[in-house]
Amino acid sequence: MTDAASNLPTVLEARNVSKIFYTGTHEVKALDSVSLTAARGECLAIVGESGSGKTTFANMLLGIYPPSTGEFFLDGELLPARRTLPLRRSIQLVQQNPLSALNPRRTVGASLRLALNVHDIGDRPGRKARIGALLEEVGLPAEFAQRFPSALSGGQRQRVAIARALACEPEVLVLDEPTSALDVLVQARVLKLLDELRQRRNLTYVFITHDLGVVRNIADRVAVFERGRLVEQAPTEAIFERPENAYTRSLIGAIPVITDDEEALRRKVMEENSAG
Repeated sequence: MTDAASNLPTVLEARNVSKIFYTGTHEVKALDSVSLTAARGECLAIVGESGSGKTTFANMLLGIYPPSTGEFFLDGELLPARRTLPLRRSIQLVQQNPLSALNPRRTVGASLRLALNVHDIGDRPGRKARIGALLEEVGLPAEFAQRFPSALSGGQRQRVAIARALACEPEVLVLDEPTSALDVLVQARVLKLLDELRQRRNLTYVFITHDLGVVRNIADRVAVFERGRLVEQAPTEAIFERPENAYTRSLIGAIPVITDDEEALRRKVMEENSAG
């Protein structure tokens, strides 16, 4: 099976996925019949404001929540609600806050070794060398394995979190606001690293964010969520230059302006939004 938008093999597919939560007698539909695909090597960004359903989608993809209706597929095979260890290895998460994602009582090396141990990757004598190689791949010296997370900067901790996800040799990375806790300069460096890793390893990214400015720099395709519904999806360039949905135009219009071209685009979409 191939992704129609990219002509590349489809790795992930969501078919009519919905999620309903119950609070007492009230029913809350967090996600409403969403269908999406992601191709091998593609970065699919899922964007929307808080409460749009993007994190719920990511949690279902990871197997944290089962869908109320609909199905997920990986390489054409149905993803069951209860994930086996190999399936959990195939789809890894990089969280928003690396400080809370890493155990403060474990060294960096111990956190990476745990991932290797759980998934029985490599032999025990070779794991130390593998940890060093993973750190170097994300731009950190091998000796950082001896450090604790508290001794690292925010950008360094996020690199460790990325290395831990890569330790499992996944097909897919779910990146949940992976740069929102970082300052702008560090954010740019981490995005550059993620793009290099995706190309080198032919990874598929599902990039969850509210920040369309970040999306523009990394995503191949964008899916826009509003109140649990998929309201628009298109290649990134088309989303920014020819947004069709009023909600998408409002998100683009809220991007902080940096250049004259972006200022012109912002005025254009705001005018279109007012007219529509």
